[in-house]
Amino acid sequence: MEHENGEKIEPIFPANNVIDLIDAFSNTAFNAKRMGEAAKIYKEMVESKSFIFFTMAGAMIPAGMRLIVTDAMKNGFLDVFVTTGANIVHEVVESLGIGHYKGDANVDDVELANSNINRIYDVFLPQRAFEELENFVSPIISELDGKYTTFEFLWEIGKRIEDKNSFLRIAYERKIPIFCPTLHDSILGLHVAIYRKKLEIDLFKDVYSMLDLCYQKKKFGVVIVGGGVPKNFTLQAMLLNEGFDYAIQITTDSPHWGGLSGATLEEAKSWCKLKENAKAVTVYCDATIALPLIYSYLKFKD
Repeated sequence: MEHENGEKIEPIFPANNVIDLIDAFSNTAFNAKRMGEAAKIYKEMVESKSFIFFTMAGAMIPAGMRLIVTDAMKNGFLDVFVTTGANIVHEVVESLGIGHYKGDANVDDVELANSNINRIYDVFLPQRAFEELENFVSPIISELDGKYTTFEFLWEIGKRIEDKNSFLRIAYERKIPIFCPTLHDSILGLHVAIYRKKLEIDLFKDVYSMLDLCYQKKKFGVVIVGGGVPKNFTLQAMLLNEGFDYAIQITTDSPHWGGLSGATLEEAKSWCKLKENAKAVTVYCDATIALPLIYSYLKFKD
């Protein structure tokens, strides 16, 4: 096959800003090229006024990714956020001013347990964080009456958060839905089970709400960070519509294991979750590296 008239790989030269670096990535290969493509697709999603779903799995909030979500909400770079119960728990902890701390993966975990410290790889979190979480959410849960979607329930929590950098607060103020299909699979879900009196979380109401959002006459985009249940919950909502126009995925999973988190976006086209001509790319990279770079390009590129 003749390729001498095609675009040549351009060697990377050190850049003094993220924009130039990502643009340079686009002219290389492997995951640098994919990251450049992902940044440009996300930017096109925004500029085309697409309705954007943003999904996040994995311990992204403990790892320091929360303000990217907050900023995306403030700037209209996402319209719906779908995440895990664990990320919601850690967002509340951050909002209460407790924080997560730099730790060490090579440590005696029994000693940590005896010191009331929880570990998420190289992140440490004091046990008192969960005590403060319980003190904060238990009266909210006890006073709520009726059926709520997960996003309506999380708005009730966000309403009571004082931290202006909390994406839960921003979501409440701007009425941005935060779907949490794994709410019950978290410490917050445990508290709901223990403290609720007349509160019911209606997960099927969540499904109906997602389907309603997917029936709008708009272009649709999706940003997938990590995979998992948030990815599937969002992609499956398009089974009854025409599919996404744009999609980017950041994952460290491989497709050949057959798991959802590693499933390619091309595979999603076989299910008609993406349109056949959708602009899509998967970046195989740690999301704590790729997401800040892609988002910085989106925000600051002219």
